[in-house]
Amino acid sequence: MNRTQFLRLCALGAALAVGGPAALAQTYPAKPIRLVVPWPAGGAADAVGRAVAEALRVQLGQSVVVDNIAGAGGNIGTQQFVRQPADGYTLLLATSSTNSANPYLYKRTGFDPVKDFTPVASLAVIPSVMIVAAGAPYKSPADIVQAAKAQPGKLSYGSGGVGNSAHLAGELFKSIAGIDVIHVPYKGSAPALTDVMGGQLDYMLDTGAYGQLKGGKVRAVAVASATRHPLLPGVPTFEEVGIKGMQMNAWYGLAAPAGTPAAIVERLNGAVQAAFQAGDLGKRLSDVGAELRPGTAASFAAFWNAELQRYAGLVKLTGATLD
Repeated sequence: MNRTQFLRLCALGAALAVGGPAALAQTYPAKPIRLVVPWPAGGAADAVGRAVAEALRVQLGQSVVVDNIAGAGGNIGTQQFVRQPADGYTLLLATSSTNSANPYLYKRTGFDPVKDFTPVASLAVIPSVMIVAAGAPYKSPADIVQAAKAQPGKLSYGSGGVGNSAHLAGELFKSIAGIDVIHVPYKGSAPALTDVMGGQLDYMLDTGAYGQLKGGKVRAVAVASATRHPLLPGVPTFEEVGIKGMQMNAWYGLAAPAGTPAAIVERLNGAVQAAFQAGDLGKRLSDVGAELRPGTAASFAAFWNAELQRYAGLVKLTGATLD
């Protein structure tokens, strides 16, 4: 240990002795932070995680290391996260799949969806987009509904697996439209998207196809959000084309372990809000199709709770279970 490291440890010890958690928060962070992303590298969650890690590095002046711990629909990384000390040095990229859907899909996730987390900051939502192959005959959701009703059980849609956001969105559309179509689950969204492009699937409701849409490999026919997406201004919402209640997205936020001091949560939330105001974080998230959701830790907690209630109904609708 060199002299600088020794003096830093002394300062931390003094802060704890004199002022407790609030004083410690004034010196936080004094070492690198680990951000657990419970999904593989290369996907939308990874892109969001790396964007927020870089933003926190700039705002807090400490390196933020992204740790991808994939498996079991995000449960493995999240299980490891909730066992970490509540000191602000291990954070989690919370997602709608892991933190809203999984508590209803799995009998045992290895964590409590409420008690094991401290909400820190909401980041973004990425709306689901109904996509078809560039050369497909479907120009609107109504075309798909018409074809499905003419030939029940023939049309198919894909997803990245049973219970993921594309599956839940597909079943919601199926229920609202009153159609009989086949769900084809894949091991990840990428192969499903490939089969949509190749015409093996009729459609998909996906949150990760914005790059393919830019390249013209697939065509969007509707967006499952309340308003049109900024990256797809010419694509109507489901509401606009007469399909009510068809809203589905993937959400992302920052969480800390349960019991993290409020002063540290406030420091982290402030860093996220400052990053949004600086513009770089917003740009990186927008580039992957995300709609920004800045806000307080309390507003994120309320949103998280509401999403848990909403996903209970969505999972019940699909009848999906994973163990």
